[in-house]
Amino acid sequence: MSFLDRLFSRPASATPPSAGSVRPTAELSRLGDGANAPELRIEAGIATDPGCVREINEDFLRIIRPTTPDETARRGVLAVVCDGMGGHEAGEIASRLAVETIVKRFEGDEGDPLLTLPKALQAANRAIFDSSDRNHKLKGMGTTCTALVLRGGLAYSAHVGDSRLYLIRGGEIFLMTEDHSAVMELVRRGVISREEARHHPDKNVISRALGSHREVQVTGWPQGFAVHPGDTFLLCSDGLYDLVGDEVLLATARDVHPQVACDRLVTLAREAGGHDNISVAILAMTAASETTPTGAKETRAVEIPQ
Repeated sequence: MSFLDRLFSRPASATPPSAGSVRPTAELSRLGDGANAPELRIEAGIATDPGCVREINEDFLRIIRPTTPDETARRGVLAVVCDGMGGHEAGEIASRLAVETIVKRFEGDEGDPLLTLPKALQAANRAIFDSSDRNHKLKGMGTTCTALVLRGGLAYSAHVGDSRLYLIRGGEIFLMTEDHSAVMELVRRGVISREEARHHPDKNVISRALGSHREVQVTGWPQGFAVHPGDTFLLCSDGLYDLVGDEVLLATARDVHPQVACDRLVTLAREAGGHDNISVAILAMTAASETTPTGAKETRAVEIPQ
């Protein structure tokens, strides 16, 4: 049984999808409890850029890591990427408000991330909706959101919209989220191919966002899955993956410190046209006994509260 079959508990007769086209939210199930996972160290990087066309950066992202091992064990590490939308700089407000709301929930609740993470996104949805309801200048603002929590050897995720989460494992890259868009629905139904979707004129029209309605359906995994040394998680907005293909994401993020990879990926997206805001966060898992690669930047380059 292949990695994907194990990860998503497919029957042996099922045809596994290609790397970069995984749909875990529909098929995720028995993934291990992480109880015997080795102690991990997390190296992290983060980068965002307005791109080459837009003056305002409506993306907002953060990585939150507690400062002590005990607190990290209790709460874990949070990464969240949001891509805002709306006129009069409202998108910038929406994405920041979403991240701040989710971070506040994360820092104040040590409950099961399987439950608390989707609730944090729902709280962010209400905060954005209520803000736009009170201020007509912010009417219609919203944001995508993809969030990841790493705790106790397990990974948990929740998302709304088309910002993405990838897993790099064993030399392959796997898409771990489903875009909430009409075009991706056509892909799921087999009407168009994934390659055709990349060039569809409506590829960036999303069907779901935080703040668009009073209630939102948050997509999350049915349970956490065990994380291993060598795993790398990459979260990004569409301003990156629209211009940088999965294989380039894989090649760039492997075998270098995450901050170096983030900076290179932003540069690649800008060189490819940079038509949108560009944001990426990378978290790489190593065994705690391993030494940090020579010349690697410390994770103080990541926005971490002290």
